[in-house]
Amino acid sequence: MKPSVILYKSLPDDLQRRLETHFSVTKVPNLDADTVQKHADAFKNAVGLLGSSEKVDAALLDNMPALRATSTISVGYDNFDVDALNARHVLLMHTPTALTETVADTLMALILSSARRVVDVAERVKAGEWTKGIGPDWFGTDVHHKTIGIVGMGRIGLALAQRAHFGFGMPVLYNARRQHKEADERFNARHCDLDTLLQEADFVCSILPLTDETRHLFGAAEFAKMKSSAIFINAGRGQVVDENALIAALKAGEIHAAGLDVFEQEPLPVSSELLKLPNVVALPHIGSATHETRYNMAATAVENLIDALNGKIEKNCVNPQVK
Repeated sequence: MKPSVILYKSLPDDLQRRLETHFSVTKVPNLDADTVQKHADAFKNAVGLLGSSEKVDAALLDNMPALRATSTISVGYDNFDVDALNARHVLLMHTPTALTETVADTLMALILSSARRVVDVAERVKAGEWTKGIGPDWFGTDVHHKTIGIVGMGRIGLALAQRAHFGFGMPVLYNARRQHKEADERFNARHCDLDTLLQEADFVCSILPLTDETRHLFGAAEFAKMKSSAIFINAGRGQVVDENALIAALKAGEIHAAGLDVFEQEPLPVSSELLKLPNVVALPHIGSATHETRYNMAATAVENLIDALNGKIEKNCVNPQVK
């Protein structure tokens, strides 16, 4: 008899077949209490769990005594209670390499669209406002040779630095827990403290995960340290920003603009003040949202679960110590 797993996210047909060659798969729409109760036997017997965007906490794990590994179709894992997983010796797998280049593309798109006011002026054209030669009220600001400050120099930070340095001739500053020799040597990047980065960068780009240390890292004090001409970019996690402070800084002209792919609450409420500001580009968390990348993420997650349940955790494991 094949081991049982719970699938709580739709997969492409070929990937679901791949999963089904190894496991008996129970597909569920979510991990809500009603769903768990309805499929109680399947959850009780499942050794694997695969999906994304649902909370995996102690309450759920109490209904899954046989669980040995869970695989998320994402890089971030803030929906998972890692302590609860560790206590039960359950492996957590993720997809840290599948979306690097695509998210870096999104960051560069936010930089360009915010600086050059692409969304704002495109909407004005569609509204019929382009009736003569444009004047300064249509102008944006240059990107090339401006200083980029990257907060969080991991895989995505390195990919963004490559685009900024080689593509746009931008000096690179970065703030990270450690100095990155690759960034220093390849991009002539300069490691610095956060205050220095905020004060010197023309573009402040956050690619941080959400942790106790990063929650609301960017608040009123941080925006006050930035240049009035600076543009703030966030494609990491929305909760690293105090959105009320960001809105206040944008309204007061403390910073010039913002390009955002992530928010404190998602989907972003239609009542959000961010949607009323012409100097904000707001995207619906599309960082990894291309057909190719989402397929690769799902494929990686499937292989991760197969590997984990076969004792192979040489890569993509958040907590290998619990094996």
